[in-house]
Amino acid sequence: MERDIVQKIEEVMEEAMQKYDPSHDALHVKRVRQTALAIAKTLYPPPDMLVVEVAALMHDMADKKYVKLEEGMSLFQHFLPIFEGIRASDGTSAAALLGHDRLELVAKVVENVSWTTEKRLREAGALTPWHSDCKELHCVQDADRLDAIGAFGIMRCAAYSSATNRPLYVPEQDYASNKYPKDSSAIDHFYDKLLHIKERLKTDAGRALGEKRHQTMLNFLAAINEEASAT
Repeated sequence: MERDIVQKIEEVMEEAMQKYDPSHDALHVKRVRQTALAIAKTLYPPPDMLVVEVAALMHDMADKKYVKLEEGMSLFQHFLPIFEGIRASDGTSAAALLGHDRLELVAKVVENVSWTTEKRLREAGALTPWHSDCKELHCVQDADRLDAIGAFGIMRCAAYSSATNRPLYVPEQDYASNKYPKDSSAIDHFYDKLLHIKERLKTDAGRALGEKRHQTMLNFLAAINEEASAT
């Protein structure tokens, strides 16, 4: 029954993600799920694998770039009717199968996955012991961040830049002449965020994967700089 419920959660996710651009599509979510579970299997004692999988599947379904929650609604309140509506073949709801505590943890993990949220909390001195200790969060967080770097990360950055009409590369002289706002290109995003992700990975397995993907980005940026300076 558990796998039946997970499959139905995946189907709900796939339908929801159809309205997103390719940088945040269902295939991205499935890669995050796969990586999060792989990381979770390296940890001891192991995290709650069901929470890891469900949180990975749900992690972008309320992304603030695409979804605006009702005023005053918590993520748990937003997710609850979704889980109540997902039913196994015997009629058991996902909410009943998971139970209140797991549902709350899924919502809390999803709420704290993003780079921006962690940065805001860190700058406000509001990170808690839970943020440092929650293995389920670390698995999904590392998996999501790993998909933002390396080869897939490069493609996703370009895809999101296209969807938001952000230039891919801006020569320095065009910044100097105020033709474009400073740090507005896809390449600038590498220096603003993506090259710093390796430093913020939480698990040993995530850090090992991050090293190789970080180098892929460095090689890519070196090629960009070489091509941009060619005469």
